[in-house]
Amino acid sequence: MQEKHLYEYSVIRVVPRIDREEFLNVGVVVFCKKENYLQVKYKLDSQKLQIFSNGLDLEQLEKNLQSFQKICHAAKDGGPIAQMDVPSRFRWLTAVRSSVIQTSRPHPGFSDDLDQTLNRLFAELVL
Repeated sequence: MQEKHLYEYSVIRVVPRIDREEFLNVGVVVFCKKENYLQVKYKLDSQKLQIFSNGLDLEQLEKNLQSFQKICHAAKDGGPIAQMDVPSRFRWLTAVRSSVIQTSRPHPGFSDDLDQTLNRLFAELVL
């Protein structure tokens, strides 16, 4: 029997107009301290996003979401946050902010396959 690992996940949301508090789920971030695991998966659906606001800069949104990937993967071009330890990077990514890209509060779970859990959460919460 495989060992189950405690993990946390957060949903990445695009909030086109913060004053309206409407959002579209576009991705998930999964973190497991014990496995030193931090991964993100996202997808921008331009048609759905245009329903919320036709003034969104989709190119800029894509760049901002790519920065989530750079931070998760500790990329050298990911800035100083990407050089922090895994738990600190997750906490920074999921910090409360009032910007167009926001995250839900973190939620816990148990998994014996973190990659599979990432894909399942993405399918359930984003697609």
